[in-house]
Amino acid sequence: MAEDRSGQTVVMFISERTGTDPAGYAEAAARMDALAAQQPGYRGVDHVGNDQAQAITLSYWADEASAVAWRKHPEHAETREAGRGRWYSWYMLHVAEIGRSYSWQRP
Repeated sequence: MAEDRSGQTVVMFISERTGTDPAGYAEAAARMDALAAQQPGYRGVDHVGNDQAQAITLSYWADEASAVAWRKHPEHAETREAGRGRWYSWYMLHVAEIGRSYSWQRP
């Protein structure tokens, strides 16, 4: 079950993939997940997707500075450019601070 995310910064990445080079996309996504997890301030990630290649990825950071540092990471920037050229039809990104957080789980 997810932890309380109150006070964390969330980066919401909403996208649709082109379907081009699915193996390359999967490899790059796995690499970015592993690399993000090594960054100072990283707090976790949630991801959902559908059959139309649309997805939402939420990455959680201790603060805005940690999220910005991830955005500026050279390998992340290089992969982002590859995504624009090859893997994404479109994406949008939102950054916000989580004011309140709670979860529920079926007993």
